[in-house]
Amino acid sequence: MRLRKKSWARPELEKDPKVILNPWEQKGKWQKFLGNDHPIHVELGCGRGRFISELAGRHTEINYLALDLYDELLIQVLRKANENHLSNICVIPVNIQNSGNIFAQDEIQRIYINFCNPWPNKRHHKRRLTHPNFLRLYQSFLSKGAEIWFKTDNELLFTDSLDYFQATGYQELYRTYDLQQSDFPGNIMTEYEEKFCSQGIKIKFAIFRILKNHKTDHVLM
Repeated sequence: MRLRKKSWARPELEKDPKVILNPWEQKGKWQKFLGNDHPIHVELGCGRGRFISELAGRHTEINYLALDLYDELLIQVLRKANENHLSNICVIPVNIQNSGNIFAQDEIQRIYINFCNPWPNKRHHKRRLTHPNFLRLYQSFLSKGAEIWFKTDNELLFTDSLDYFQATGYQELYRTYDLQQSDFPGNIMTEYEEKFCSQGIKIKFAIFRILKNHKTDHVLM
């Protein structure tokens, strides 16, 4: 998806305290920064924010962090949070491969990965957010027993990801190849999900639990 650059997006983001422009300063201190001891859930690649905004509205007892590289998307997340008076969302402009620089061991209890780029070319597989390199990165800041919830429309990415999770020490808790026809309760549709479903594309979904921690300073470059 190619985004049109919006020069006004960054100045608007910079004015709002929900936007964390120097997130590495909070590494190891996120709960103190957020002012409570609530669990912290992270969406990696938040799109236009429909998913995380609805989630935050349903679960005010959880802190949500929306990570994305593009100001043009994050500004829409921020506006949704403000329009819905959501105080439990923060927006973080960051490259996801640098997430290990902003979170310390055991700080995060859940990650959401929704419709990430499938990178179908084999030489680009290392860029997938479910590739073992990334899964090991997440282990550096996920707490023991934390979960990753993963959705995609791409069957090859889903199949490969099942192997990735198994190979890196995650336990599969749930799997469906057709989320809309499954027994999974309370699903929140993303913008992409609604589009794909309208085209008759089945949504693949799985939940994984981390079984052990890897205390490491591993950072992707």
